[in-house]
Amino acid sequence: MVALLTACAASGALAAGKTKTPAKSKTPPPPALIWRGDYATARAVVEDVAKAYEKSGKGRIEIQPFNTASGLDAVAHGMADLAGSARGSAGGAESDLVFTPVAFDALVMIEHPSNMAGNLTLSQLHDIYYGKITNWKDVGGKDAPINLYAVASPGDGVEYSLRRLIFGRGNQPVAAPRLYVNTAKLEEAVTLDPNALGVTTLSGVATNGKVKMISVNGTRPSLATISDGSYLLYTPLYLVTNKTSPKEAQIATFMEFLHTDQVRGLARAHQLVPYSDAPQLAQDETRRAKIFAELGIKMPVEPSPPAPTMAAPGATYASASATSPTSERTQEAKQAMESRNASSAAAGETHKVAKGETLSSIAEKYSVTVAQLKTWNHLSSDNVKLDQVLQVSGN
Repeated sequence: MVALLTACAASGALAAGKTKTPAKSKTPPPPALIWRGDYATARAVVEDVAKAYEKSGKGRIEIQPFNTASGLDAVAHGMADLAGSARGSAGGAESDLVFTPVAFDALVMIEHPSNMAGNLTLSQLHDIYYGKITNWKDVGGKDAPINLYAVASPGDGVEYSLRRLIFGRGNQPVAAPRLYVNTAKLEEAVTLDPNALGVTTLSGVATNGKVKMISVNGTRPSLATISDGSYLLYTPLYLVTNKTSPKEAQIATFMEFLHTDQVRGLARAHQLVPYSDAPQLAQDETRRAKIFAELGIKMPVEPSPPAPTMAAPGATYASASATSPTSERTQEAKQAMESRNASSAAAGETHKVAKGETLSSIAEKYSVTVAQLKTWNHLSSDNVKLDQVLQVSGN
């Protein structure tokens, strides 16, 4: 009887549809994609794109802004999935990375708002970086020294792209004694120095009233002047990935998201020209030929990777010994340039590690990247020892 009642109760429950079904287990979200790159790109658009991507439910992006070189290094060694770069591959260890152009940005010269020099010609810009022009009065400003600021890393995307345009090679050393770890720190320094000059990106400072953008050849950097090519100092922005990444499928999904109308709209809002909107801007050789003709220099053929070059004649510290207000790298910069200028033999094939030197400072001395030094010397970390002999050339 008990069994019968139990059976009837079970039958009634089934009839009433009251049986419990096991809860479906939720699929855990995929791990976040890690993006690392320069501060300018992160602040300009990556933060907004990451928010939109997460809101779409496709995944999450963890942003680790620092600088271009650190981003490329991290992707190459599997510590990040995506990197932002304002330059293409420089060869060497970067040859195994995939550089996908996603937008165009302007390389913008900035000064303190109080400075009255609102325009520079390409020739003047070339001579300032080369150390031939050192006073603002020679370019329409006040009688005061030009304090040229730069990002310390020789592989920085913004610096590399500008120098490639005005010198023909991205790793050309210049007369810039005030060096910073990234464009964000450089911009902060310019706000404190009435005599400052430096380069950053339009997307990074378009809404920054604490610095003033300088026109080049009479053309002001803007979304319109990048789009029509009239502002000559523009650069592609790349998303850099590793073809051997275990997160290949997730990266592919994010790449597809970058081509949506939503992301293109975000790019334009930040003064970026989506790459697909202006394919004519990719004709780089035509633009470079125009710039070099104006500067009166021969169209160069770049080696891959770029070979170390001699320092510019004006890159000395005899008359520029003041420490920049916020720089953490001024002393290191002085030592690096002194090493470069000592003699052409100083950039030989090997280097003996001196007290206080790091892999980064050695890379800077020889105009190579940390990744290249690690490859040439079979290093698994950034650590070096006193008196260690390093190969500083891929030859």
